[in-house]
This record gives sequence, C-alpha cells and structure tokens, in this order.
Amino acid sequence: MVRLFKHYIPLSLIALSIGEFAVFVLSVYAGGSIRFSEAPNELPDDVFWPSVLFAAVMFTCMTSMGLYQRHLRDGRRGMFLRIVIAFFLGFIAMTLLFYLFPEVILGRGIFGITWLIAFLAIIAARLFYIKRVNREDLKRRVIVAGVGKNANLIDTLLKRHTDRLGFKVIGYVPVNEEEICVDRSKVIEHNMTFVQLSEIHDVDEIVIAVTDRRKGMPVEELLDCKMSGIDVIDLQTFFERQTGKIILDLLQPSWLIFSDGFGQGRIKDVSKRIFDLLASGILLLATFPFMLITMVAIYLEDRGPVFYRQVRVGQNWKLIKVVKFRSMRIDAEKAGAQFAQKDDDRVTRVGKFIRKTRIDELPQLLNVFKGEMSFVGPRPERPEFVEDFSKNIPFYSERHRVKPGITGWAQIMYPYGSDEKDTIQKLQYDLYYVKNYSVFLDVTVLFQTAEVILWGKGAR
Repeated sequence: MVRLFKHYIPLSLIALSIGEFAVFVLSVYAGGSIRFSEAPNELPDDVFWPSVLFAAVMFTCMTSMGLYQRHLRDGRRGMFLRIVIAFFLGFIAMTLLFYLFPEVILGRGIFGITWLIAFLAIIAARLFYIKRVNREDLKRRVIVAGVGKNANLIDTLLKRHTDRLGFKVIGYVPVNEEEICVDRSKVIEHNMTFVQLSEIHDVDEIVIAVTDRRKGMPVEELLDCKMSGIDVIDLQTFFERQTGKIILDLLQPSWLIFSDGFGQGRIKDVSKRIFDLLASGILLLATFPFMLITMVAIYLEDRGPVFYRQVRVGQNWKLIKVVKFRSMRIDAEKAGAQFAQKDDDRVTRVGKFIRKTRIDELPQLLNVFKGEMSFVGPRPERPEFVEDFSKNIPFYSERHRVKPGITGWAQIMYPYGSDEKDTIQKLQYDLYYVKNYSVFLDVTVLFQTAEVILWGKGAR
C-alpha cells in the first residue's frame, strides 16, 4: 500500500493505472504508424498532445466506471462490460472534443486503428494484472498478535477474495490468556520471540489484535521487531488501510487523539472551497438542461411544488435547509419523518427515475454555492435522526466536523441506509473521510460517483 494525501492506495493499482495511461498514449503512435505505414511522410508531425488528450479522456472514463477500485467484485465478465462501456463513453467524449476543437483531431483512420489497438491492449493488460496480482509471492505476509474476538474480525470482515488482495495472514499468535476465537488450524505457538517467528515465516508485518492489552503485551519483543525493520501496526490502522473505513467496534478515544488525520487549516479549507465551486459550477452547466426537464416533469405529474426543502444538520451541528427536487407525494410525511424504503409507495413515477439517477440531489448545488455544503462529504441527516443516532451510536456526532456533501465516501462504498445498522456501517466510512479528507480524496469520490450513478447503486 502507498499512502497518497493520507489515502491508502494499493501499489498494484498505481502500477496498473500508470501502465494503462501509457497504453493509451502509445496506442495513438501505433495507430498513426499503421495508418501511414506505406506513406510515413504523411504522418502528422505532432501527435504528442492529441495522444495525451486521448489518454486523459480514456483514463477518466475508465476511472468513472470503477475500473480502478481496490475491491472490484464483478468478475471478468463484469470487468469486460465496464471496459466496453468506458470505451463507448470515451468515443462520445472524443467525438465531442474533435467537433469543439478541430486542431486536436487525429483523423478517422488513425482514430479507428488507435481505438482497436487500445481496446485489445487494455484487455490484455487487465488479464495480465489479474494473473499477477493474485500471486502469493507478491502478497504482504502478515502475522496477527492475538487470537481473541478482535483478531477474529479479520476473518469476519475480510471474507471475500477481493478483500484480501495484497496480503496473506500467515497465522495468529497468542500473547496472553484470551479465549481462542480464530480458526485453531491457523494458530502459531508462541514458543519463540516474534523476531524469530518473523524470520521463520518470512513476515513483513505484525498486526496487534489483542482484545485486552492490560493482560499482558510482549512489548520488548514487538519493539525488537520494529527496530529490526518489521512493520508493527494496530488492528484499527490495519482495517483502515485495507477497507477504507474505521471500525466502530475497535474505536477508542485514545486512537482518535494519537492517530494522524482530522487536520484543519486555512490552506485545506481554501483548496476545498475552490474545488467545491469548480466542481459545482461545471456540474451545473452540464446538467442545467436536465434540471429544466425535471422541473417540468415533476409539475406535470401532480401539479405540486417542484422543489422540496428540508432541515438537515450541517457542519458543527448547525441546521441548514437542503434543497432537492421533490421525488415523493406531497403528503409523504404526514405520519412523520422516516427513512425511504425499497419500493417505497410514496415515491412518484418521476421521483423513481430522478432518485435512481441522483438528479433529485442536483438543486443542492445551491447549498454548495452558499457555503452550507461541500461537493463531497458525509450526507446531511435530519435532526430527528441525528438526535437518536447520537444517543445510540458512539462517535456519531463526529461526522459533523466537516461540511456535509452532495456525494461522499460512504455513498460510493456502501448502498442506501434504511436503518440503524446501515447507519453504523456508513458512519465507519464517514469517519474515514473526516479523518483523511483532502482534495485528492474528493476527486476520487467524484470520479467514482459517476460509476455509482451509471450502475444505479444504492438508490431508493
């Protein structure tokens, strides 16, 4: 794992993205060479910038289709489908760019050959990546110090094969008298020091997962490991790195106090505000025609109000009025506030479509321009729910340390929440965002939001 701007990214994904960007650039040169193989003098003199433009457009389309997610679980067929859609979107984008900026046009012959070469090369690169990333000799070898319920969370929360890309648990080592909750076949006897165990099993990292550290910790042994060049991390940090969330069951105030992150500062605030204004302005220009059509459709369906204003909790627990397109009946909340359910009969016909495509959220751009919301952040919740959740869910109030957002890390990582259990799951992602937020993470969320919309994930 490599940590960029406090956000963990697998090194294999970085290598894949750089390699595929290079593939797109080289495809343009290859396409030109093949197109003018019999008349090399007719090859355009400068194809560098067109090749970079083509690579940037295609890389953006691939990213927006979720092809650089660390946990892509669609299998090879799903991956192939995403690549096809990404190339289709890229074709439309490049056609528009050629129309708007004729000086970057490649020519139909070069463009067609480039397209085919890039598509075949990307498929080959993906198959090679899948084969290489699963190699055991490339995985980080991990020993877990602890055999109790905390240690067992690794097997409980990281069940899928895609959850374990990049690392392999060699075994669990008991360090005190805690009850064994992990698979006993994976328990390694603590009959030698951790340094010796690490040498025998060729260990790269030790994860501290002792349920109660007060009952005894081999501090000297672990210090020896650290000074010998073996990484030693706590279980919460391990999960933060592997899952992109902060596990609530493991969260202690001391970890929040001493861990890095949760930083504030003038530069960070200004850069985030600039990003919010730019992203919101571009989205407003791109979606304004759709917003006008939506307004007409909502009014024609039941002659009711087009917009729906609702009080939500903003940054530092200040109340704000969020603006959305109305997607439910006028009397939808005559019985009081409640979560939207699957196949909710309160949702109108137009509402079903605009909720599925997230068009109902677009008027919140006005809240962003006013500075009440950010483009990316935890979703703003209603005061009635916030009051209950704050009483029942530890650390829930901490999600309000930053401005709420139109989209967020929790929205792209977890489907729609309809009860307290879902709220806990989403809170873990929200806390990760609050701890590690940066413009880089905001851009990552922005790109992946496109994939969520295109695939209709989590909408109700």
